[in-house]
Amino acid sequence: MSADLTAVGKQFADFYYQTFDGNRANLGPLYRDFSMLTFEGSPIQGTTNILEKLTSLPFQTVKHIVTTMDVQPTTDGKILVLVTGMLQVDDSPNPLAYNQVFHLVPEGTTYFVLNDIFRLNLA
Repeated sequence: MSADLTAVGKQFADFYYQTFDGNRANLGPLYRDFSMLTFEGSPIQGTTNILEKLTSLPFQTVKHIVTTMDVQPTTDGKILVLVTGMLQVDDSPNPLAYNQVFHLVPEGTTYFVLNDIFRLNLA
């Protein structure tokens, strides 16, 4: 696999989580009206609905700590990114483990999120 794909996946994840941690409402340009988010098993489609979900999450502050990331090419230049990590939420001393998958589609010189699957790893 090309090191370029890994770099694209890392750049995307860094940008996504910095934006999410700073102001989730600014994630809109990464999604399209046909994009799909599955959040804890609940499917949500479309930029507006995805942003409503992300901005209504019940915490004030969050910090994503990426532990691992795997990147694979799919068809037609698309990229699959699997992220595992920890969420530091509000003032909680106990971070939450999570997995997130992004299916990225090239558009001009950038990528948008076609599919996004998020799941906490609760034991």
